[in-house]
Amino acid sequence: MKAHARLVACLEGGRTVLRELRSMAPLTLFPRRHNGTGAVVHLVNSATSPLGGDELRLDVHVGPGARLRLSGVAATLALPGMHGEPSSCIVDVEVEDGASLEYLPEPTVVTARADHAAVLRATLAENSRFHTREVLVLGRAGERPGRLRSTVRVTRGGVPALHQTQTVGDPALDGALTVLAGHRVLATDLDFGGPARPAASGAWWSRTPLAAGGTLTTALAADAVVALKSLSC
Repeated sequence: MKAHARLVACLEGGRTVLRELRSMAPLTLFPRRHNGTGAVVHLVNSATSPLGGDELRLDVHVGPGARLRLSGVAATLALPGMHGEPSSCIVDVEVEDGASLEYLPEPTVVTARADHAAVLRATLAENSRFHTREVLVLGRAGERPGRLRSTVRVTRGGVPALHQTQTVGDPALDGALTVLAGHRVLATDLDFGGPARPAASGAWWSRTPLAAGGTLTTALAADAVVALKSLSC
């Protein structure tokens, strides 16, 4: 299955307006309500996906001064294909001057034999706000996970701000102290343009200020609830 969805938000008359809202199953976009001057949209998987062989793409553009919150409503299951084909999901984000985007998908569960690649590419204006998180869960309860490669590339004001690739589901790596140390959940939180937060760390979590501005928080945990709590420390 190939699907390409697109969302464009603009500021008009002091209020964020959704100028383009194009869904394509399984990527279904539901506008919910306005939050003050901002807009809220939910991203729903309207079919079982990503399944091996699927190629999914989502484009999000937030115009100058607009405010958008795009959130998931249920966990995503990365599933294997009939013949071991890989699946992919690419999210391209552009946030213009004075604009704000919160992109908060629900956890992704990497099921047995899955082979999935997730890519987030964000182009940010220097004075924009961008906040996103990713929660990766290695398999369902009692299940050996498949493999997932997650890549995040961010430029801010034309300057590279972050390029990070993480791989989960490789038994030789997941148990290593320098990778997941045997934990089942890996969570990351990325915030550009938000309140400045100093470097800090605790039991299996750390927060790192980035050279180009913004902060990256990473947490390991036995379950998603604990991981999300660690991200808010």
